[in-house]
Amino acid sequence: MKRFAIVTTLLLTFAAGAFAQADLQPLAVVKLNKSETITLRQLKSRVEFVEKQYEGYGMKRSMSVADKRTVLDSLISEKLIAQAATKEGLTISDSQVDAAFLSTFSQQLGQQVTEAQLNELLQEQMGMSLSDYLKENAGMTVPEYKAYLKSQLVAQQYVYAKKQNELQQVAATDEEIRKAYDLNKSTFVWNDMIKLFLVIVPKSTNSSEAQALATNLRNQYVKDKNSAGSIKNSADNNKKYRAGELIVAKTAQQAQQLGWTYDKIIELFGNKVDYVSDITETENDFQFYAVLQKYDAKLLSLSDIVQPETTITVYDYIKNNLTQQKQSQYFTAAAQEIAKGLDTPENVDRKKTGEALDKLLDW
Repeated sequence: MKRFAIVTTLLLTFAAGAFAQADLQPLAVVKLNKSETITLRQLKSRVEFVEKQYEGYGMKRSMSVADKRTVLDSLISEKLIAQAATKEGLTISDSQVDAAFLSTFSQQLGQQVTEAQLNELLQEQMGMSLSDYLKENAGMTVPEYKAYLKSQLVAQQYVYAKKQNELQQVAATDEEIRKAYDLNKSTFVWNDMIKLFLVIVPKSTNSSEAQALATNLRNQYVKDKNSAGSIKNSADNNKKYRAGELIVAKTAQQAQQLGWTYDKIIELFGNKVDYVSDITETENDFQFYAVLQKYDAKLLSLSDIVQPETTITVYDYIKNNLTQQKQSQYFTAAAQEIAKGLDTPENVDRKKTGEALDKLLDW
């Protein structure tokens, strides 16, 4: 039995080595500024990444040979533009890559996070490391993803430098804005909303001290509501407690985000302006809130502001979003145009073409 296991292991090891060797086959060499080889393994990694993006949007998709050809062409285009950018002295620093890497996560979390904090949050909430999370959702390790991101940023910088004037002229028209509003009018609504002054005191290692601090802060606020500013700006804020203003929507989703029950949200909206809650205890903290303002639900017109306490109107919001979409579309077309101009036999040596390439892409 042991002999069979050893032989099987050797056969599997040999097979894995054979596949690894096949994956190292060069598909193309980009040599505009330096020699860079695109291997079958690199293409498989990118195809996996693209397929995972589809999964993220709820679409299960296995890419065809034609799709994989398109992905290969995209890889070639990326390297052509990146090499052209390097040739002209355009660079992206590691710190810029790190900032861009964390930006998306920070936006989703609603707060700035470091890579260490992000790793910690993923461990707490999903039971996996940042590296495991990227491997599962992007098919890449952290270094691989950052290398991919860097090439994207360099390419963007190059295309923007070449097409800056034209790109800045791309904007949504008044007709497009009004048409978009009419088509999506039902989505431009305010739910019932309430503005709170919220104070949270973590229990940390001493629950009694936390409760006493929460009580003192509440007493201070009740005695003088103008003390909210000094409470927010106190040197102890963010060390011993957190305090600030918060706008809460009357939705189940909002309740979930706050870690509250929907019944608590309903109870909250039953209070009048200037109401100050009692101290409540949760598993991790003591907290209280004061009702500062209430906003009734309504259908928004083009001239209404998108959210309370802001100055952005629905018109401006639609204009900004449509303009970004149009600029993104123009940018993509411009990048393809530039890459097509760079894609010459002198700059790209395609090692596999026709049926030979299709055979390799049929996995």
